[in-house]
Amino acid sequence: MDYILDGLRQALVLLVSGDPQTFSAIQVTAITSLLAIAASLGLGVVPGFLLGYAHFPGKRAARTFVDSMLSFPTVVIGLLVYAFISRRGPLGDMGLLYSVPGMVIGLTILGLPIIVALTASAVENLDARLRPTLLTLGASPWQVVATTLWETRFGIMLAAMAAFGRVVSEVGIAMIVGGNIKWHTRTITTAIALETSKGEFAMGIALGLVLMVVAFAVNIAVSAFRRISEK
Repeated sequence: MDYILDGLRQALVLLVSGDPQTFSAIQVTAITSLLAIAASLGLGVVPGFLLGYAHFPGKRAARTFVDSMLSFPTVVIGLLVYAFISRRGPLGDMGLLYSVPGMVIGLTILGLPIIVALTASAVENLDARLRPTLLTLGASPWQVVATTLWETRFGIMLAAMAAFGRVVSEVGIAMIVGGNIKWHTRTITTAIALETSKGEFAMGIALGLVLMVVAFAVNIAVSAFRRISEK
């Protein structure tokens, strides 16, 4: 128990003193996570909206595929991205391996199914009377789509927060694609794994505390948005 308390004390010292190595991992995590969520939203909102709003052949199969991707092993995603961006891969000449952009690609693939699936669910859970009511009032098809999209704004926000929670705590993709390079691609999760294995318990706790704060903040925000959307 004493070594845990000592680790907590040292961890607080690292955080309060602004330890460069600790905050480097925090910075890389923030950059990669935010870029990945932005890319996931840009690529996933429209397909998610269409999946929940439109009716087309193969919709059930498409929805099954998206839902299946939610449980796709993250290590496999890392391996697939690695195969594409390594020197022998089709994107090897772009120099993406062991870089922040390469990590963003992998994390975007991780977050994209969450955005698509939860956006589709948000659209499907809207009041069924919304569309016929808008058409009765003389709204154009584009106005119907725009209004429907606006009504799902809280669902899209929840999807973004859920995806962020998954992305920020990911270790497999960050380790395989990023390489856990100090001062360059080392994230909170990969640093925790490395420093703890080296016996640097204090830094592991410090980064763990940051990750816990982020997780709690995301959960609180999700709960707040859910309460707002239910009013």
